[in-house]
Amino acid sequence: MPDGQVPVANYGRAMDAILAIDAGTTGITALVVDATATIVARGYREFPQHFPADGWVEHDLGEMWSATLAAAREALAAADATIRAIGITNQRETVCFWDRETLGAPRRAIVWQDRRTATLCEDLVRAGHSARVTELTGLRIDPYFSATKIAWVRDNDPHTWARVVSGDVAVGTVDSYLIARMTRGLLHVTDGTNASRTLLYDLSTGAWSPELCDLFGVPMSALPEIVPSYGDIGHADPAAFLGLDVPIAGIAGDQQAALVGQAGFTSGSAKCTYGTGSFLLVHTGDRPARSTHGLLTTVALAHPDGRRDYALEGAVFVTGAAIQWLRDGLEIIESAAETQALAASVPDSGGVVFVPALTGLGAPEWDPTARGLIIGITRGTTRAHIVRAALEAIAHQVRDVVELMTADGGVPLARLSIDGGAAANDLLCQLQADMLQLTVDRSAELQTTGLGAAFLAGLGIGMWPSFDDLISTRHSSGIFEPGDDDPAARERWRSAVQRSRAWVV
Repeated sequence: MPDGQVPVANYGRAMDAILAIDAGTTGITALVVDATATIVARGYREFPQHFPADGWVEHDLGEMWSATLAAAREALAAADATIRAIGITNQRETVCFWDRETLGAPRRAIVWQDRRTATLCEDLVRAGHSARVTELTGLRIDPYFSATKIAWVRDNDPHTWARVVSGDVAVGTVDSYLIARMTRGLLHVTDGTNASRTLLYDLSTGAWSPELCDLFGVPMSALPEIVPSYGDIGHADPAAFLGLDVPIAGIAGDQQAALVGQAGFTSGSAKCTYGTGSFLLVHTGDRPARSTHGLLTTVALAHPDGRRDYALEGAVFVTGAAIQWLRDGLEIIESAAETQALAASVPDSGGVVFVPALTGLGAPEWDPTARGLIIGITRGTTRAHIVRAALEAIAHQVRDVVELMTADGGVPLARLSIDGGAAANDLLCQLQADMLQLTVDRSAELQTTGLGAAFLAGLGIGMWPSFDDLISTRHSSGIFEPGDDDPAARERWRSAVQRSRAWVV
């Protein structure tokens, strides 16, 4: 049993289970996972997105917590199981502020997609801080990460900031907020996978960096304690969280949790999750690998004995969110499920290219001033062509990252394991295999983020004795072999990406 686990006897009965909370960008998924690694019940609730200005994205924490309670209540009601522990996975980089005593939020959370700090980032780069920040964090100065969002609140919300400085208001990521609510404010913690996404965490020490906190003006006293990703983390208060009197035994950012859910425990394991954005992670072992052209170095897992595993990551900000925009913004589809048949009704996109830079571009461009475009429209263009172009855009963006992994990261991939809601689309999976000229292996369980959180919590209490016990639980729901690639379509894509850049002045 790994150090830090809570020993619990008599596991193996089907009725013993983990409750996993997957706090995504647009909704909360709750899973009940039994000791055979089977998902026996699910609950889901969307919560509203708030867009107060161009490029701004916010969440109301009260709405998020209500969705968490509703999703968990739904899953628990559908499961004839005894919950033994809670695992949490979450959208990363999003910054939350809450009153330590009342747990109420003095302001909305600033979401990872938010680009309001682009000018601040440019100022920091011009001041010469870029190389040192990357050296310490493995990241880059970009609005994506948490520290610049905190600095924005410091400069623009004096009421909230005064309460942060006084110690009345805590600052943390989504996992920290949910744990505070579950423990009635007793715990203010995060794990290394989330901490390593803030621009305030030193990869070499595994702790908050005084130098970085000073650079961004963040009081270390406001930040959560950094704890392992699994083990004896804390305990839920039954009066605060649905009567559950159980350990909180697993935490990981969503992409690292998905790697765990794909049983990616060893160096060279790779996965891509198609969610609101798409994120490719490659496990690089116990030493951080560095990139010079846009890949991120991140903590893959923080073990109870102090060891840390690392990963290289490529981040695509808008993929599934583009399909959501076609549904809710343009209203040319009624549901994401119809995109496969609609896109397959035409042989190709008819020359249409959709660059979904709705909140800027991530890897490899890292351009917060880029904006989305649809180009190549003619009188013959139909909604089917636009929907197909959206699916092709997802595959093109992932190809951009894979090519960077191979050329810059020195990590050639033999195959790609995939998951996430959009991976249910067979056409997208085939387009991805064709573009990559690689085998694409779709997980039988698409909700691998929540499954990974359950695995971590189960490891934390001894439901599964070791990582080896989880490797055999991974199964496929589809293997997609590469067909013909289209070099001309690739050229159109790269040309359209360049046209989308530097749009916001």
